[in-house]
Amino acid sequence: MAAHIKNMTEGKPASLIFSFALPLMVGNVFQQLYTVVDTMVVGKALGVGALAALGAADWLNWMMLGIIQGFTQGFGILMAQEFGAGRYEGLRKAIGCSAVLSLLSSVILLGTGQLAARPVLNLLQTPPEILSDTLLYLRIMYLGVPVVMAYNLLASILRSLGDGRTPLHAMIVAAVTNIVLDLLFVLVFGLGIAGAAIATLIAQLISSLFCLYHIRKIELLSFRASDFQIQERKLPLRLLMLGFPMAFQNAVISVGGMIVQFVVNGFGVIFIAGFTATNKLYGVLEVAATSYGYSMVTYAGQNLGAGRTDRIRRGVKSAVLIALLTSLVIAILMLLGGKGILGWFISGTPEEFDQTLRIAYYYLAVMSICLPVLYILHITRSAIQGMGNTVLPLVSGIAEFIMRAVTAVFLPMLIGENGIFYAEIMAWTGATVILVISYFAVIHKMERMLNGV
Repeated sequence: MAAHIKNMTEGKPASLIFSFALPLMVGNVFQQLYTVVDTMVVGKALGVGALAALGAADWLNWMMLGIIQGFTQGFGILMAQEFGAGRYEGLRKAIGCSAVLSLLSSVILLGTGQLAARPVLNLLQTPPEILSDTLLYLRIMYLGVPVVMAYNLLASILRSLGDGRTPLHAMIVAAVTNIVLDLLFVLVFGLGIAGAAIATLIAQLISSLFCLYHIRKIELLSFRASDFQIQERKLPLRLLMLGFPMAFQNAVISVGGMIVQFVVNGFGVIFIAGFTATNKLYGVLEVAATSYGYSMVTYAGQNLGAGRTDRIRRGVKSAVLIALLTSLVIAILMLLGGKGILGWFISGTPEEFDQTLRIAYYYLAVMSICLPVLYILHITRSAIQGMGNTVLPLVSGIAEFIMRAVTAVFLPMLIGENGIFYAEIMAWTGATVILVISYFAVIHKMERMLNGV
């Protein structure tokens, strides 16, 4: 058994959750360097227009990534449960079936993305002056869908076994590669926005190969050809029942984001650039929340497999406390140093710089102040998913979509363009209310089932 594999059914929940999340957190920081470096290089080297073009692609790009992550995270739930129960043959078959489903899904998503990119950008009324760059960036990113799917599946396999270190090492290698290639392709070779996209995909490929190399060294994952053969419909249906709601949830959330982008596009290129600069920091704000979420999925999945709902309760309480403290620290840092960080992404005339920075910092301040809500959202949603229920998180995703879309459309009519910045906050709040109630309902149901009541 590989040294990094971690059994989370024994030991103190708080230390297990934090120690598992910490390398993921560092790994996510390096992953965010993809986005941050892309934005810095594009914004500084190519100007406000190119930065706006990158921003106009954000939600379409995030939708594709969200669908991929939804499927692979859903597949990882069953892997964690099989590992926690000590059913290693079932674990290998779950991984093999997940690989087949991921391959088929990536082909479908690649084709759909290429066909839909231009019509959707037109539907969102992307400004003509940035449309061609936005479309080029999306087309290249969508060509890399199989690579992105491969990395997310491999990382999901490792996380389901309690290994948060290998994905960290993969991200470090990939981030360094991405930074070097960004500078080379954009600044030296003059490939523009296309160079930023190509650099990201090459970095993802390297991180995939890194994870694959380490998975092949795990003894309990000595695969046979039969593990990759789908001999009955029960296993793929079970995996899809876990993965599809999560993928659909992310797609629904992305549609809400596109409605926000549609409204933002109507405010002009300077506003789009400011909005984009802060959106590129969104991942930094969320980096710890995402890591705690991955930790909770694995923790809840393994402990449910072992029949330990008492440990799930204790783990959620510990995770909420840790997450709240983390969110407060990040919020304070962003409020104090946010303007300086945002300035790294922005270029243009002094007037353009000042206007863009004012828009960006206002949005950053709003999100930072409300950050604890987002962190509670991630903990409760991930705990529910780890217990095998991906439908209730989907319901919360629909609520998130409704709150985001309604706020984006109507609040700017009442208070002006700044109203768009509260769409994200209202989306977090609506989803969190549903998830907190859902968590208590699910854990109570699981306890009754395990007790034979």
